[in-house]
Amino acid sequence: MKILITGSNGMLGHDLEKVLKDNHELVLTTSKTLDITDKDKTIDFIVECKPDVVINSAAYTDVDGCETNQDLAYAVNGDGVRNLALACKQIDCPLVHVSTDYVFDGTAREPIAEDGEIGPISIYGKSKLKGEEAIQEILDKYFIVRTAWLYGINGKNFPKTMLELAENHPEITVVYDEVGTPTYTPDLAYGISQLIETDYYGIYHLTNSGSCSWCEFARYIFEIAERDVKVIPVTASEFSRPAPRPSYSVLKNEKWVENGFEPLRDYKEAIKEYIELIK
Repeated sequence: MKILITGSNGMLGHDLEKVLKDNHELVLTTSKTLDITDKDKTIDFIVECKPDVVINSAAYTDVDGCETNQDLAYAVNGDGVRNLALACKQIDCPLVHVSTDYVFDGTAREPIAEDGEIGPISIYGKSKLKGEEAIQEILDKYFIVRTAWLYGINGKNFPKTMLELAENHPEITVVYDEVGTPTYTPDLAYGISQLIETDYYGIYHLTNSGSCSWCEFARYIFEIAERDVKVIPVTASEFSRPAPRPSYSVLKNEKWVENGFEPLRDYKEAIKEYIELIK
């Protein structure tokens, strides 16, 4: 297949390239080569390219930054996604869009299925929901893949930050009242590579298996990396940040399993591999 990937220089984009390059023809774009906020240029680019599928891993993902740069958040995460959907509609091409657990409000107390009640509480979550809504309004052939707590080799992420802090800090405060599922971008990329071989369109929740709080995740990272660091639990309200986060956003990968796919491995196995790679 000929696959166009937006945001190919991002954390997930790098791993999508790795997973897909041997079996597919890839058209890799970045914000410099394809500005998805420019409607006419986006449509022209994709119509001329004629890909068999478009994977959108481009996003404005700075959750706190979205609160102060709201126009940019909505331009990239909302309007940009609409532009991609319009382009895909013209050439009858499926769109894979990577979305987020932040479209939920955090009040759930058990894993959230794909049809769970939506209610984003941050500008990031609201802007990502705008993108989802645009796709559903315009396209029949789409995969909206909601995921969570991404980390990988390329780019800033929580495990990398924790290990960097551990170099000079014997004690680190970490939020304990936000619970979700850390998800390793190579695993997510592999899942997407399976999904695009099918026509099982719709919304999917796709994360590694298991769940934890940020505090538990930090402790496990230090245990695996053999770092002697004391993790001090704090509440989200004590750890002041511009954007509110869902306190519980564990995603139930229900549709994924129903369609016969194997659940992604446990987050504890994935983080072991990541730490081995970055040692």
